[in-house]
Amino acid sequence: MKATFASVTPMIPSGNSLDDALAFHCQHMGFEIIWRDGNMAGIARDGVAFNLVENSERLWADNASFSIGVRDLAALYAEYRDLPARVGPLEEKSWGRVEFHLIAPSGVCFQFYEREPG
Repeated sequence: MKATFASVTPMIPSGNSLDDALAFHCQHMGFEIIWRDGNMAGIARDGVAFNLVENSERLWADNASFSIGVRDLAALYAEYRDLPARVGPLEEKSWGRVEFHLIAPSGVCFQFYEREPG
């Protein structure tokens, strides 16, 4: 029997404070805590999950980025545009995709785009 990949759960740096990162991701981005142990926690929203890892190495955070496909991008932009983070404009890129970027307080970049149904 051949093994089958079922999912991927990226590990992302939380910055100096896991508590602050959890507060941001849960209170502002709508994630929920699935588990927590020491300096790590698993969070999820809908079908997207991450493991937050307490890490003060800003270089790791500043070079981490994740592209997340969503349904109803305009509604998500309305939800996120006034967050205490750096939120870029909702715009069509030169490659034809509408998207926006959010840089969390930790420095991690999230790119959101409209995902086609299916």
